[in-house]
Amino acid sequence: MTTLEQIQDAQRRISDYIIRTPLVFSPTFSEMAGARVYLKLETLQKAGSFKVRGATNKILCNLDTARVRGVVAASAGNHAQGVAVAAHRAGVPATIVMPEWASISKQEATRGYGARIIIRGQTLEESVAHAQTLSKEGMLFIHPYDDDDVVTGQGTTGLEILDDLPETDMVIVPVGGGGLIAGIATAAKTLRPAVRMIGVQAAGCPSAYEALRTGEPVCVATHPSLADGIRVATTGTRTLPIIRRLVDRIVLADENVIADAMLLLIERKKVIAEGAGAAPLAALLNNSVPIEPDSTVVLVISGGNIDTPRLERTLHHALIRQGRIMRCSVVLDDHPGSLARFLAVVAREKGNILHIHHEQGAYDLPVDSARVIVEIETRGKEHIGAITSALEGAGYPVQKL
Repeated sequence: MTTLEQIQDAQRRISDYIIRTPLVFSPTFSEMAGARVYLKLETLQKAGSFKVRGATNKILCNLDTARVRGVVAASAGNHAQGVAVAAHRAGVPATIVMPEWASISKQEATRGYGARIIIRGQTLEESVAHAQTLSKEGMLFIHPYDDDDVVTGQGTTGLEILDDLPETDMVIVPVGGGGLIAGIATAAKTLRPAVRMIGVQAAGCPSAYEALRTGEPVCVATHPSLADGIRVATTGTRTLPIIRRLVDRIVLADENVIADAMLLLIERKKVIAEGAGAAPLAALLNNSVPIEPDSTVVLVISGGNIDTPRLERTLHHALIRQGRIMRCSVVLDDHPGSLARFLAVVAREKGNILHIHHEQGAYDLPVDSARVIVEIETRGKEHIGAITSALEGAGYPVQKL
């Protein structure tokens, strides 16, 4: 079982290999929660997530073995990059097995850190099994979460939180296999027994949530999620007992709330977080965590590794869902000035045209008509209502998309 003393030893061991990430106060999120809310920005860690902590500790604890044949790991992205960076820093070769659904950007980033990539497995568990097979050739296997040295390394995050903010009342942590929350909970609960530890999982992969609810390990069906970094079907055998003993509650966040949290982090704190990293803020947004007034809450923003096209799609969908982008289709007479008159109505209502597609000759339109599909930036749903009313009042029936 991981202890505070082991985590403190790990902190001394890895301190020259990692970044001590900042703990940043957020006035906006504090006002939303009615508490003092801080962000532990592991997005600024080497390789963009907390994973380098555990990987570095595992390698340094087993350096003689790692130097002989190198290390092997399995990951959908963040652990892969963390192991690759840690191995490169220690001067040992790394082989990473990634599931077939791992994002291209994370594959390329891992290669960029010097690791050899093998794509194998429909699930992370299948990738882990293949990596364990490769480890029989003599490579040091670094599990993404179910390993004492890894959990101990991740626990250094908790030491930093309590060192920088001793009055912390609650820490909210994303949960996949459980390595991060097990390490943080061990450190935080030992130093400050009154601190509440809250885990957050994606609703599409509630493995730890179900394990706590049923009282036994559970293998759940996994569904595609923005929070792919915590898309783990079964909580670790080493981490689950710690979670049961030290974690007060695990809550769920659905995809839309996670996307809203990603957007809010960018707009209010200029922080780019992947879905898993934004999950703690999502738990605040969906009010699933009871917050004591004037308490001190830390959100562990665990990683920022999301590929740019996916980030763009996520933010775009969030803006549409929140009513800040209006997408609509209007059929106009195909005569000179028709489009200008339509756009003039939008302009009078202070809508900002983002995209416009003018379609002529469609089979379902009269010969003398054209379809205009527009995206309009708005102030919100009331503004959309005003624009819609103005357009329809001017004789333009609006089909919202």
